Amino acid sequence: MVGAIAGDIIGSAYERDPIKTKDFPLFHPQCRFTDDTVLTAAVAHAILTGRPYVQTVREIGRRYPDAGYGGTFIGWLLSDHPQPYNSWGNGAAMRVSPVGFAFDTMDKVLSEAAQTAGISHNHPEGIKGAQATALSVFLAREGHPKEQIKAQISQRFGYNLDRTVDDIRPAYAFDISCQGTVPEAIIAFLDSWSYEDAVRNAISLGGDSDTLACITGGIAEAFYRGVPDGVRAKVKEILPPDLWQITESFCRKHPTRRGRK
Repeated sequence: MVGAIAGDIIGSAYERDPIKTKDFPLFHPQCRFTDDTVLTAAVAHAILTGRPYVQTVREIGRRYPDAGYGGTFIGWLLSDHPQPYNSWGNGAAMRVSPVGFAFDTMDKVLSEAAQTAGISHNHPEGIKGAQATALSVFLAREGHPKEQIKAQISQRFGYNLDRTVDDIRPAYAFDISCQGTVPEAIIAFLDSWSYEDAVRNAISLGGDSDTLACITGGIAEAFYRGVPDGVRAKVKEILPPDLWQITESFCRKHPTRRGRK
């Protein structure tokens, strides 16, 4: 989970000014946490407490009204009677990584991922994006090699993962859809050799950089067995106490573990 949050923070400096290079300061002075982090923490809190996803997402989301939510989501967040609004946006995938760390069967991961998406992003592509992200985290955590992760996700969700970061980068642009974000974020992980390299891959695509890096970062954390100590320390420094407490509690209860298969 901390890997997803770190990806969000690292990518935040380039969300409005996308770049097409991997050569950038890992933590730019303008880095901050965004809605990706807030909602990831909310999903984690729901898992820790057993409370409904809709309740914790709204409660924690409202604490940070300026985190960078989309306009429709803000309306949902502040509504007295929130209803899912058939969104296929990548917000469904950016917040789901805790599911891949917390649950221990593929069926349960897929079911819980669908629930986290369905409270707002109940379009089939929104649910699919959340499931593909959570399952990638789960398979990486379980020690599956990249070839198996790629095959599982491609076959189950129909994503084209037969590309590289270098193939995608030249023509890729800002895209808020799950279908235009999740495959690219997974490829950024598949085409990497370390946690940091994966996040740099995601940001270098020049798209919705904080969300791309958030999705990639969660998968990479699971596969590479954590994040560098310096990255974790920077996340702790940037997060407010309540979000760090949730993050730390979740990571303590659901640590990255297990070896390669």
